[in-house]
Amino acid sequence: MYQNIYHHFVRHLLLNYLIGSSIAVLGVGGILIFSTLDLSFIEIRVMFFILFTSAMVMGICEYIVFRKHTKIIRNILCSKYPTYIECKLAFIHTHRFPLLTVKRIIGPHFLGLSIPAITLALLCIRLEWLDMPRDYVVYASIGALLIAGMHAFIEYFLTTRAIQPVLASLQDFSKEVHGQPLSLEGDVLVSIRTKFLLSALFIGIFPVLLFSLATQVRLDEMHLEDNLPDFWNWAFIILLVAAIFSSFGAFLLFRDIIQPINTLLKGMKDVKENQLVPAKELYGDEFSNVISGFNSMVQGLKERNETNRLLLESFYQTLSTALDARDPYTAGHSLRVSEFSILIGRKANLSLEQLEQLKNTALLHDIGKIGVRDDVLLKDGKLTDEEFDQIKLHPVLGANILEQVLPKEAMSNLIPGVRSHHERFDGYGYPDRLSGTEIPLFGRIIAVADAYDAMTSDRPYRKGMTTSRALSILQSGKGTQWDPQFVDCFLAIMEEREGNALIASSI
Repeated sequence: MYQNIYHHFVRHLLLNYLIGSSIAVLGVGGILIFSTLDLSFIEIRVMFFILFTSAMVMGICEYIVFRKHTKIIRNILCSKYPTYIECKLAFIHTHRFPLLTVKRIIGPHFLGLSIPAITLALLCIRLEWLDMPRDYVVYASIGALLIAGMHAFIEYFLTTRAIQPVLASLQDFSKEVHGQPLSLEGDVLVSIRTKFLLSALFIGIFPVLLFSLATQVRLDEMHLEDNLPDFWNWAFIILLVAAIFSSFGAFLLFRDIIQPINTLLKGMKDVKENQLVPAKELYGDEFSNVISGFNSMVQGLKERNETNRLLLESFYQTLSTALDARDPYTAGHSLRVSEFSILIGRKANLSLEQLEQLKNTALLHDIGKIGVRDDVLLKDGKLTDEEFDQIKLHPVLGANILEQVLPKEAMSNLIPGVRSHHERFDGYGYPDRLSGTEIPLFGRIIAVADAYDAMTSDRPYRKGMTTSRALSILQSGKGTQWDPQFVDCFLAIMEEREGNALIASSI
């Protein structure tokens, strides 16, 4: 997978290079040369030869340096078991890649193009293949430097975008394999202030310098008083090219600034929805510190949520234990019902969040029995009708108890299951005589688990049923007392348990 990311990264860089070269070298440079100079057909061919030869030399020089710059990234993404230190070095190197791109363009790109071009141009002038003053070569050298700067400016922002999938992959790999995050640890490779200052220079001043340079050559080539309309037509083309370049540069700068802002806005929206996902550290400017601070906040919220979860777990366990202490004959009942409910929930493909809520609902399903009188709750014999009516109040009492817990949202998902775990599928249950899928999901699941544990548990006045007898009663009560889907889930679970037990005993 990471090899594919590297190959995609290289293709992206090559595409960026073609875009940057087309805009800066071919677009701006080509238009300036061939619209400014008054060349014959033969001289145009000579100029194409000079540019083509120089471009070949430049390409070879850049390829050598490019291979060197991508070596570290290639070694990591194409390696099966890079160490954490290697990942860290590759992460920092990738962050520096836009700066390396600028150096590559100002270095082998500019020198690889300009030195052969200047040499060939002077040679052609000496051989009289080109009819132009040697001063034009100096102007061309200055223009080439300006164009290389414009190209580097474009490539910097395009490369900043291209490295982001690589940075994200390195962070994922390090977290997955080494369990450690990757970070610049507050280092700012290029400040936002520097970006704005240099961008203003390239967007505003460089096109003016190029226009001034081209105008100087153009005025030398023509008699202004005789060709004023042609001059203004030419000037319009040059100014249009400069305006397009400036607009494109401004767009790149805007995108570089707005992307991390959008990342933070999305992260804050996720936090608001309680989706605590850290943001990827994809930026080498001050936004790196902002993202790092945001991630620290997310980690703090995760730790706080985990603390709150543990407190709630402890609260549920405490209430369940308090009930067991009140009624020692049913000690452990709530815990067993919770375990059975989770098994049914998993079989029914409930989500992890639903399983967590189901477990806690089942732990507290009988909490209302705390409000039942001792002489009724602890009675050894058969209950009278009046006493049974007292027992039947416990789902409502339990729901009322949980409604008093603050914050209310902590218990809101548990209350329906607690209130409805004695409803019957055929509508003859209590307290609300709900039927079918009107009964809340957790109530239907807990009803099956609660019935099985009640039937198979010993009481002072009777011995618990056998598993097979209890399962037979559940089977016969499908669609009347209990939800058929969850009875089938429980029967399948018990059948699997029995099968596993037989296999273990045979071994």
